[in-house]
This record gives sequence, C-alpha cells and structure tokens, in this order.
Amino acid sequence: MDHSIALVTGATSGLGHAAARLLAGEGWGEIIVTGRSLRGAQEIATQLEVETKIKIFTPLELDLDKPSNVQSALAELVKRGRPIDFLLLNAGMVPGKARVITTAGVEAAQAPLIGHHQLTVGLLRANRLSPNARIVIAGAEPARGGVPMFSYTDVPAFADKYCRGDQTAAVEALIRNGPNVKYEPNRTYADAKLLIAWWTAALARRLPSGMAVYAVSPGAATDTKVVRNVVPALRYLFIPIVNLIPGLNQTPETAARRYLKASEFGTEFSGKFFASAQGKFTGPIEVQRQPHLLDGANQEAAWQAVVNVSGVDFPVKHPASN
Repeated sequence: MDHSIALVTGATSGLGHAAARLLAGEGWGEIIVTGRSLRGAQEIATQLEVETKIKIFTPLELDLDKPSNVQSALAELVKRGRPIDFLLLNAGMVPGKARVITTAGVEAAQAPLIGHHQLTVGLLRANRLSPNARIVIAGAEPARGGVPMFSYTDVPAFADKYCRGDQTAAVEALIRNGPNVKYEPNRTYADAKLLIAWWTAALARRLPSGMAVYAVSPGAATDTKVVRNVVPALRYLFIPIVNLIPGLNQTPETAARRYLKASEFGTEFSGKFFASAQGKFTGPIEVQRQPHLLDGANQEAAWQAVVNVSGVDFPVKHPASN
C-alpha cells in the first residue's frame, strides 16, 4: 500500500484523532481529517499540525447522519481527483439511555455504518480508491460475544419470529430500531458492531482484486469523549473497575495502533474481524472465528439491509461462502 493519502473519519477526538497523529509520524503525504462541521474539521487539522509540527492535514466536513452531507463530501473528494490509499472508518456512536433516531430514520448507533457505506461505495464507484487501498472500519469486542453486560441479537431467531424468516428484513429492523426491537443501549451497541463485522465480510467479496477491508476492534480505551454517552451502569461501575485492573484498559494511542497494524495486512485477511483474544480487551489482535461471524447468510443479509436503507449498492466480485 502506498503511503500517499489517508482519510480518517471522526478525527476530531479520541481514537480518530490519535490515529491521524500516528499516521503523520509514519510519513504519510496527506491526511484528510473529517468532522461533523467544516469548522470542527479545520480546528482539528490545525491542532494536529501544532501537535505533530507537520502540515499535511486537510479538513473535510462529513456528517455521517446526513446522506446529503455524505454526498457533498464525496463530491469534494471526487473533484480533488487523487485516489485514497488508506480509508479509516473510525467514527462511531455509543448509544445513550434514550433511543435516538436520525432524520434519515436510522437508530443513532447504526447511522455511522450507513454513512460509511455511502462513502465507501461512492469512492469505489468514482474510482477514488487506489488499486491497493486498505479500508479499516472500527468494530468492537462485543461483536465476538462473551463480553460482560453486552449481548447481540440472534438475527435468525428474530427473523423467524417477526420477519417470516427474512434475515434482511430482520437486520433492517435493527438498523431502524423497528417496532419489534426493544431498545437496550448495550444490546444496540453490540448489534451495531456485529453488523459492521458482517458488512465487512460482504464488502470484501465486492472489492476489486488488490484492495482489502478489515473490521478492527480498538479494544478497551475509556479515555475518550464517546464514554460520556454510555449508560450509568457502564460509566460508574464497569469502567472504573476496568481502569483499576492492569491489562484491561489502554490509551487511545495504543488502541488506535490496532487500526494502523491492520492496514498493513495482506488481502488474504480481507473481510475478517480482528479483536482481542477471547476474555481479553487489550493486547494483540487476532482473527475472530466464532460461527455467528462467519455465516454467509448473515453477512449478505447485513449488506442488503444496509443497501436498502442507504439506497446504494456495489456488485459482488467473488461468490459468497460460509
């Protein structure tokens, strides 16, 4: 992979900010940093220049909750005419106590995936990803299962009960937090990250030869602004305990290095979900091989549901496999 142009979403704070700073230290020629507003993106670009003493940061307005704003950002990237080598889809949302639905009718924790899908497919259609581009999207440990206080929805069972066995309809219900979906913040978060893992596998089958995509859990890193949104049980009980036990937490910089590490992986790992070893939240990342993650029907259902919600698709290049 060339180290010419990288784009980092959600770079105004936390892991995105740390990742952009780390990329600057690795010799990238230009790093596009996004924020929900142009002013916010400009401020963070300036801050990163001060911190790194390197003037390679380009601000870009990108609000993933608003399809029209994503299209405007895409138009700007296409107009530039230069392909992106590393696309880091870091922006995310941790659900709060109350359910939030965006103006596009999407549950707030699911909205970043819809926006990232629109951005990625748009760049692919416009030929604005380099031939050997790497795409990394932020996953999370709960998608693999076995994480205290978090559990994901059994999509096939939900489909059988409420959607006449239609798994695509079931996933779309989760994305929209439909009438048969009970809002529970921790489950909603786990579902959002599980759909990211499935979407990643489906995208890998559609990428041109030479490109690769990975879902990567940054692991536990509680010193970020996103923690402000978590429910009280996590904020005042689980996180303080995690902070006291060595090896259960890490700095944003250490967590962001997982993204950069994955960006150097080969195409043979494209579509895989990388996270901590079972029972851990920090340390080396490894491919997750739990059966629910590898099911091709789940993966394609997630892809089609995202297509239905976003209105944009990209054709399959490789046959699906379980």
